[in-house]
Amino acid sequence: MVIESLSPKETFELGKKLGEEAKPSSVYCLNGDLGVGKTVFTQGFASGLEIEGPVNSPTFTIVQQYDDGRLPFYHFDVYRIGDISEMDEIGYEDCFYGEGVSLIEWSGLIEELLPEEVITVTIEKDLEKGFDYRKITVEGL
Repeated sequence: MVIESLSPKETFELGKKLGEEAKPSSVYCLNGDLGVGKTVFTQGFASGLEIEGPVNSPTFTIVQQYDDGRLPFYHFDVYRIGDISEMDEIGYEDCFYGEGVSLIEWSGLIEELLPEEVITVTIEKDLEKGFDYRKITVEGL
């Protein structure tokens, strides 16, 4: 599925729709360069899970857990991971295979740890189509 988003609001709404449809033990791999709207998408996703509070990128903590929605939500940002063994230390298996939903930014850095079945969301800019234009590709639904 390929969606063209023309604004941050549309990117948020797509994230929200996917969050509303998310099921326990789902793993979403969120890919895209810096500044493409991954955080906006994630905020929408969390909204779709009925999470009320603020959602920010866990850049310095690797994972941020939210328990106030309809499912536990584990938001990973593995951009700064130094060694893949750090994932063991934070108990990633409980997140990936438990009752919650995991969303992983920069998932390519931990590819060998990912479950066989994941949902991949890739966000790309195309400045020729406008500053706010995003091509969002969703695979694995």
